[in-house]
Amino acid sequence: MPIYEYACKSCQHEFETLVLGGRIPSCPACDSADLERLLSLPNVKSESTHGLAMRAAKRRDQKAGNERMQEQHLYEKSHDD
Repeated sequence: MPIYEYACKSCQHEFETLVLGGRIPSCPACDSADLERLLSLPNVKSESTHGLAMRAAKRRDQKAGNERMQEQHLYEKSHDD
């Protein structure tokens, strides 16, 4: 199926659409035909990419948790005085 991603040059709306035959798509937001076709990247998922994503998510969540703990500590300290 020829599904393409586009960015509208008029309103900067990004969307994807199914293009059959020689049909020229238009922006669903503003109905403009002044579009730029974007490069669609394949979605690759393997055990190694899953592992990398999980490690990155754990680091992100740990950092966010540490920041929340620090904010809570500062909040409690400012209200204890």
